Amino acid sequence: MALSREYLPATRDARQELVLLHGWGCNRELWRPMLAAMRPWANISLLDLPGLAPGCGGKARPGLDQVLDSIADCCPDRAVLVGWSLGGQLALELAARQPQRVAALVTICSNPCFIATGDWPGMNPQDFCAFKAACEEDPVAGLRRFDLLQSQGAVTRRDLLRELQRQRRLSPGEELQAGLAWLAQLDQRDGLTRLAIPQLHLQAERDALVPGTVLATRLEELLAGNSLAEVQLLEEASHLAPLEMPAAVAARIGGFLDAGGMPGIPGTPPTVPAKQDIAASFSRAAPRYDSVAALQRAVGARLMARLEPGADSPATIMDLGCGTGSSRPDLLQRYPQARYIGLDLAPGMIAYARDRFGGDTQWLVGDAEALPLAAGSVDLVFSSLAFQWCYQPQKLFAELARILTPEGRCLFTSLGPDTLHELRTAWAAVDAHQHVNRFLPLDQLEEAASRVPGMRLSLDREYYRMEYDRVSELLTELKTLGAHNMNRDRPAGLTSRRVMQGMLAAYEAQRVSGLLPATYEVIFGEVRRQ
Repeated sequence: MALSREYLPATRDARQELVLLHGWGCNRELWRPMLAAMRPWANISLLDLPGLAPGCGGKARPGLDQVLDSIADCCPDRAVLVGWSLGGQLALELAARQPQRVAALVTICSNPCFIATGDWPGMNPQDFCAFKAACEEDPVAGLRRFDLLQSQGAVTRRDLLRELQRQRRLSPGEELQAGLAWLAQLDQRDGLTRLAIPQLHLQAERDALVPGTVLATRLEELLAGNSLAEVQLLEEASHLAPLEMPAAVAARIGGFLDAGGMPGIPGTPPTVPAKQDIAASFSRAAPRYDSVAALQRAVGARLMARLEPGADSPATIMDLGCGTGSSRPDLLQRYPQARYIGLDLAPGMIAYARDRFGGDTQWLVGDAEALPLAAGSVDLVFSSLAFQWCYQPQKLFAELARILTPEGRCLFTSLGPDTLHELRTAWAAVDAHQHVNRFLPLDQLEEAASRVPGMRLSLDREYYRMEYDRVSELLTELKTLGAHNMNRDRPAGLTSRRVMQGMLAAYEAQRVSGLLPATYEVIFGEVRRQ
């Protein structure tokens, strides 16, 4: 079962992977108000869950195991599961079944045993059976009744009711009976006491659906022996706490994860070039770039040859890292009916390309790790020698997964760490500073792509060897291209004459057949949605 999912990379440095699971009668839109508070520190996966979301997955009743397996397929490794209402029970059930894959659990307004039993607080069994029968007879009326119940106690009740109606994209049907069956079926109290991962259970003070205040006390008693578990009460909140007070709920989640010393995910390497430095350097280089771009043309032509004319018939093509727009003619020759979008980080490159080809093309200044395009809007991404400037590849691949259509793909080239190893070796002979740009290795790209749900990446590499009479020719070419050393830990000030002469002599020792080699490790890749 393939779930409808949306992967949103962090807008700053990601500390966690969050997977958000909504409750019965809602869909992933429920979480939208919380994203502004959580995306600065987390990569976020949003799912629409069959059996819970109206109209999701067709009209057939899905099985619980089937839905849980599908959720697991969408989860990055060591994700934090965050579930609201019935979504909290699904998160708990998945964490109990696969604790090794879950970093932490957060439930919001969720009861591990929804139906009251003995002295355990919950919904009256007779009331639940009557509600279930009413929903089976008239799902639309049943949802309206449910909305009135879950919004009870909210200060802004009318606004919340309108928002719930706005968020629902499809009409409810038979599929919602599955979720109600799970509410009646699941009693997770014993499993909760044995769950050996960090867990936070948020209850709402004014919850009319789940008895929040009483349930918070019972959960504290149940989990008294578990040092990894924490129970908190959201004051003056209704069952719709994620909609009613999104910033407060997000703050509770972030505070819990930070206080627990949760291990984060890899962030940005500290010594990579700043984006503004990259943009400024290539902007300055735009007027003369093509005059020295022999390697770039050769690699671009090689990548272009991997496109079969007319085979894909993409409606929209994005030339990512378009530079001066040199790939535009060949792309439009292959796909004359396609809409072409040229995007580059450097404003100077975009201005040059617009002057060169005119204003009838859409030219955009943008960052590949935060693309200014709508989800599912691009059929083909073509990108030659731009990805090497993206040092947070998980963000890059997440953005590609977001903007590509379901059948879309991206063909790209990048530079690997063996690029210009001769120049790096020559500099290493005279000092310990960073003189040559660092680029990410192939295995790091593969690891990053594996963390993005719905992403299939294939890679291979080729080596290109350029030759020069003098080292100064190579250095001048790199500067003219805008690809000179932009590392933040590069040596400050001018290089001394003695150091420069030492580097030149070390490079001269690598001369072969009268010429000085400069090797480029070129990574060829293809990304597809799956």
